[in-house]
Amino acid sequence: MTRRPARLLAAAALALLSACAPALVPAPAAGGAAEPPPLPREFRAAWVATVANIDWPSRPGLPTAEQQRELVAILDRAKALNLNAIVLQVRPATDAIYPSALEPWSEYLTGEMGKAPAPAWDPLEFAVRESHERGIELHAWFNPYRARQVGAKSAVAATHVSRTRPDLVREYGRMQWMDPGEPETQAHSLRVILDVVKRYDVDGVHLDDYFYPYKVAGPGGKPLDFPDSASYARYAAGGGTLGRDDWRRRNVDEFVRRMYDEVKRAKPWVKVGISPFGIARPGQPEQACCFDQYSELYADARKWLREGWLDYWTPQLYWKISAPQQSYPMLLKWWAAENVKGRHLWPGNFTSRVVDGSPQQFTVAEIDSQVRLTRAQPGATGNVHFSMKALMRNPGGLTDTLQAGVYAQPALIPESPWMPGRTPGRPQVRVAAGVPGQTLLELSPAAGEQRPWQWVVRARHGGTWTTEVVPGASARTAVPAPATRGAPDEVLVFALDPAGRAGPSARVAGTVAAR
Repeated sequence: MTRRPARLLAAAALALLSACAPALVPAPAAGGAAEPPPLPREFRAAWVATVANIDWPSRPGLPTAEQQRELVAILDRAKALNLNAIVLQVRPATDAIYPSALEPWSEYLTGEMGKAPAPAWDPLEFAVRESHERGIELHAWFNPYRARQVGAKSAVAATHVSRTRPDLVREYGRMQWMDPGEPETQAHSLRVILDVVKRYDVDGVHLDDYFYPYKVAGPGGKPLDFPDSASYARYAAGGGTLGRDDWRRRNVDEFVRRMYDEVKRAKPWVKVGISPFGIARPGQPEQACCFDQYSELYADARKWLREGWLDYWTPQLYWKISAPQQSYPMLLKWWAAENVKGRHLWPGNFTSRVVDGSPQQFTVAEIDSQVRLTRAQPGATGNVHFSMKALMRNPGGLTDTLQAGVYAQPALIPESPWMPGRTPGRPQVRVAAGVPGQTLLELSPAAGEQRPWQWVVRARHGGTWTTEVVPGASARTAVPAPATRGAPDEVLVFALDPAGRAGPSARVAGTVAAR
């Protein structure tokens, strides 16, 4: 690629903004009267980090009721912003924010590793239920190898991997990591992930960019090598011929592939996503520099995408549109070209950098423009914001801008046609006895079908259509009838399967009187 100055890259990118719009799909045909406008398909998500209490809970050891209140406030803000997914960190450092027989309770939840919350509750079950009631997907975010975070304060629990399997844990700088070269490390992390997939109704499994750790400086400033000499020696003694760096990359490749296969074997409808460092390697694309995750984290991210060992790809594109060597649209375009299997491309945005006071801070317009540029890039269909804290604080009017602009209307999550399933049939819908100010609908799936993943309810008041996403388990839903609008003139309802396939809609025609 010919090198171009940053100002030209930015100008070319910004020229696209006026034409940007989320991908649209036609409304499922119902026949008869005029159809509503097509619904956008766009993944709109935010990370909710629990490590170091970045996003939730606000501090360790809060009473259960306060933890629940904070989580509900996050989900309510996500709903108000028309987000449709939350990526919740459930395993920050070989610990758990849910009851686990495999790992201890997280100190970020209760203030003491291994201490259960009191009164007892299951934060993950709560988060899944509350998310689904709002039409929001809940993706469980795991760190596969980090065992002990910098700044951890509480005593190590007897059930922590550093106590139960010290042979798998390595001291590296000020942190502890499980050694990816130990086969039992991979087996243990996979058991943890599959335990969550099998016990909870999560919609996705998510990994971030931490595989082998980012290098830390030793004496004299020289980078420390990861202390895996023993596991590499056993590999070589067993006849292994790969060099140490290639062996490390193979360890990560095997984990990523196995995780995808085993999650799909357990629940084929659960999406698997990975969020790697945003640049595959320096020089890919040509201008890109400077960190090399291939040789530093031993993450062959490009390979995982090209092999299709995932359902969605969220490279952390944490740079400005105008960055000369890490231009947001330049990197997005490069990843789109590498997506030969046609998986979802939902880049990550450094939304917490908006008006954060740092020399690298973003403006509100930067994030707004990045969302619009994502919509303009063929093959990209959504964004994931790091992190929810910024959307809760509304720095510089960020939330107001998104809510009034790019996220003014709801969107459905893009369809995953490679995932198993079938298009739902036309549901059975009738108006039931309700309460003043509402139209109460009774919802049933098509004959012979099970309840769908979600119902989509679209109501017309005069010339205005509203859209609500309702859990498929719901047998009834109320359509609001504001005093300024009255009862809806008509309602359309269609079903979605977990892969996002939309069935034909059922229509309740004519004026629907609230009863």
